[in-house]
Amino acid sequence: MIQALAFLSNPERFMAFSRWAAPMFGVIAVVLAVAGLWLGFAAPEDYQQGDTVRIMFIHVPAAWLSMFVYICLAVASFLALVFRHALADAAAQAAAPLGAAFTFIALVTGALWGRPMWGAWWVWDARLTSVFVLFLVYVAYIALRASLDDETKAARAGAILALVGAVNLPVVKFSVDWWNTLHQGASVFRAEGPAMTNDFLWPLLLMGLSFMSAFGSLWLVGIRAQVWRRRAEAAALRAARG
Repeated sequence: MIQALAFLSNPERFMAFSRWAAPMFGVIAVVLAVAGLWLGFAAPEDYQQGDTVRIMFIHVPAAWLSMFVYICLAVASFLALVFRHALADAAAQAAAPLGAAFTFIALVTGALWGRPMWGAWWVWDARLTSVFVLFLVYVAYIALRASLDDETKAARAGAILALVGAVNLPVVKFSVDWWNTLHQGASVFRAEGPAMTNDFLWPLLLMGLSFMSAFGSLWLVGIRAQVWRRRAEAAALRAARG
């Protein structure tokens, strides 16, 4: 893994890799989504939640990705802050809007799921509140980067904010264990094994992989866009200087 990251840290090698990897991950995402949704709708109704349980196949993968993308953002920000690596900063900047989108999807689908189950669209539950804070950190990062014209200052300020915001990740993960919340605990990644039948487990895992592949594709496209933007700005600056 470290060798692969070192190989891709070179901008030219990254651009060559991402040119074919981005569409490949996109195709994989579509195939997995079709399979996951087909199995999900073919699964029987839940004995308590009925058809409402099918929201899980969108909500849970989006919630997983909301945290995973922030980890990617924080790691890229750390590398950019410590090593002044422009490609790492581009990766961080490209990850933020994707993370915000996944978190927004998780919040909206959670509200749609919570209304029939809890009788309310929103409660200030520890898990819901911490995920909402995660969304606000994403938005704050995007706004901070957009508010600063100096690329170097924007990268440094954004990296510091991303690393500070990472303290919220353990709260999101363990909130259902630390506090008495309405939100259910882990159902898939548990020491004693998944707490659901294969009828629901397999489509959920397929959708999780689909969301992951979609993020990989969109992230690579976003990083490529950042690289091209920065190259264009550098070329324009050189031309202006004569």
